[in-house]
Amino acid sequence: MNHGKKGRTFGRKRDVRKAFINSLAEALILRERIVTTEARAKEIRPFVEGMVTKAKSGTVSARRNLIATLSGRERVAKKLVEVLAPRFKGRKGGYTRITKVVKKSSDGRKSAIIEFV
Repeated sequence: MNHGKKGRTFGRKRDVRKAFINSLAEALILRERIVTTEARAKEIRPFVEGMVTKAKSGTVSARRNLIATLSGRERVAKKLVEVLAPRFKGRKGGYTRITKVVKKSSDGRKSAIIEFV
């Protein structure tokens, strides 16, 4: 049974999955737009939006929390606090957009673009 379980595992163990989500989030924050599978985009969306909400406060503790969440990636936290957070200052949520793309690959996966609004 699958009661009480949420989130996708992507066929990975917990630590590897956490690193995988962190690297996807890092790519999205640095590039501001990535093409990935639909499932991956849906999985990183709440993770990234929570980080943007934290970054909006702009405090030192928020910056340190972001660095800890992102496993010590200071440049990503810096971009969140200094570039992305001021952009979304007047917005209460919904910082990302997922756009579905037509399937092109032979393996049948559903592709999507996730980007900042």
